[in-house]
Amino acid sequence: MPQIGAIVLAAGMSRRMGTAKLFLPLRGKPLFRYAVERAQANGLFPILLVGGEHCEKLLSLTSDIPQVEVLHNPDYAMGMASSLALGIGRLKGRAEAGMVFLADQPNVPDRVVQALMDGYRKHRPNGVRIVRPQYAGEAGHPVLFDASLFKELCRIAGDQGGKEVVARHRQSLLTIPFEQAEWGWDVDTREDYRRIREGTDFADR
Repeated sequence: MPQIGAIVLAAGMSRRMGTAKLFLPLRGKPLFRYAVERAQANGLFPILLVGGEHCEKLLSLTSDIPQVEVLHNPDYAMGMASSLALGIGRLKGRAEAGMVFLADQPNVPDRVVQALMDGYRKHRPNGVRIVRPQYAGEAGHPVLFDASLFKELCRIAGDQGGKEVVARHRQSLLTIPFEQAEWGWDVDTREDYRRIREGTDFADR
């Protein structure tokens, strides 16, 4: 069974929210903890939590999860790619694949993480190197990347994450569809936060 690690991207600057959204309370815990806990619950290791200006707080709020390593990205203002490259660089040689989570998407359930892992393990011998979910027809996160793509992921720039790598390797992409659009909701604005709080009750993990 290939070892799969996790990278949780938590270095965003929350410009549209106006406050550090990752620490907004949601059902008794800070928003970012949902992504971290999904990685932990499904046995992903290591769990690399990439932060920017709030790393000390991230470290404090994950001290109870020994699998988590908080990484400081000094270039976080340059965009998501720098955080992804930092996480991938630290995952090299430690896992055969990495699953990339966005820390502002708390609705992702265990069944999605398990489906990505199962799809990768089943179809890897047939050339699959990327596995991602699709929520009500929209591509979503987390996204699983095989270690053979780590070098490419370390070379990307800007705020697009691994999108360009996915585009270059569509022949190696497995998409797993789900009907629930809300599983892919993220929190960028106050309205997003209200919708998340009033929507999914997080009981179905």
